Amino acid sequence: MTRKTIATNMAVVSCDVCGRTLLRGENADVFLHGGARRTVCELCTARARHEGWIREGVDGLMPGRANERGGAARSLLDRLRHRREARQAEEAGPGSPDEWLGSDEQNAGEPAIVAPAMPEIVMPAPAVVPEVPRESRNVHAIPTNAELKTVRALELFNQSPHPRTVAGVARSLGAPMVVARPSATEGAIVTIVVGWELSWYRYEVDLADEAAGVRVAAQGAELSDLDPADRRPNVAAGDRGVLHLVAGA
Repeated sequence: MTRKTIATNMAVVSCDVCGRTLLRGENADVFLHGGARRTVCELCTARARHEGWIREGVDGLMPGRANERGGAARSLLDRLRHRREARQAEEAGPGSPDEWLGSDEQNAGEPAIVAPAMPEIVMPAPAVVPEVPRESRNVHAIPTNAELKTVRALELFNQSPHPRTVAGVARSLGAPMVVARPSATEGAIVTIVVGWELSWYRYEVDLADEAAGVRVAAQGAELSDLDPADRRPNVAAGDRGVLHLVAGA
């Protein structure tokens, strides 16, 4: 029997941050760093921004554009300043101060007219209001019930970009196994494990600091690396990667 070799045309794409080879269905973003274009997976975009990488075509304007805008703003101010000076000259009437006072020949022998000095007006300094420091950490009330914690963590996960990653991998590997449970040691932390036979991700949600968002705590390729508690699914994933708690699980 003759063996047949099956070859695919899919290019192998690796993330320049974590070095992981992207699975079929995953989307990659292009960042600029060191004068070169870098490929970054969806799980490493936050880390790329933290390292100072610039997303191509999205993060801010080019310096040349900023200079053009600054030049346009300055030219506009110059035009407004010239227009104001012209208006003041029209209100003052024709002629110059020399014409009002007469020429030197006409005023020869006459005492010079000196305008009285205007008293200097000193404006009081504005009062300085001390700035009250504000707590930058967005603190929320933490649910006390384990099920309420899990439901709130799933809501925050569904509002993040991670469901798009789950949906992309699911198109290639099928429906995932999902486990969500509060941490046994940290009352405000809820872990969400999304796994397939060839890949798994562990996400963490801090209910005491919801503004920090959902972060990827770990990832791997073998489900056997997970704890037994992380292999008992109690959450279902929809077609778009949206997670919801299974009743009675």
